[in-house]
Amino acid sequence: MTALRIDVADLLAHPGARRAVTVTEAVDGLSGSAARVTGPVSLELTLERVSDGIVARGTVSTDWQAECSVCLCDLERTLHAHVDELFEPEPVEGETYPIQGHELDLEQLVRDAVLLDLPLAPHCEDPCEPAPTALADDEDGPTDPRWAVLSELELSE
Repeated sequence: MTALRIDVADLLAHPGARRAVTVTEAVDGLSGSAARVTGPVSLELTLERVSDGIVARGTVSTDWQAECSVCLCDLERTLHAHVDELFEPEPVEGETYPIQGHELDLEQLVRDAVLLDLPLAPHCEDPCEPAPTALADDEDGPTDPRWAVLSELELSE
């Protein structure tokens, strides 16, 4: 059993009951279009039994890495995402999460929260200068290696 599967039989038996849960677990495959998760995911949740099921409220935290979309410098940051989600025996597709028997599987909640909070175009906190490109004619400095292949093109008029 993974640490992201939580037994909630005690909560299901007592309406209004609540319990604090703290979990740290590595989750594979967490990366967005420009940023990727580099460490384990930490959850600090309060699980509360409500009439419809169980509400999970709290914070999902993890570290991520990316390249600045402006200056191409490496970035490392920590993500803190607030979650407030309902788990129920008969979930509504795309709106709530399932209670499987007497367990909650928090992995999909973690994936949804982290992937929605990862930046699409990460950038430095302070304003930064764009990276040099090979297209600038008046530059004698090093060119961006991603543009190097363009210098081999011979254009005819």
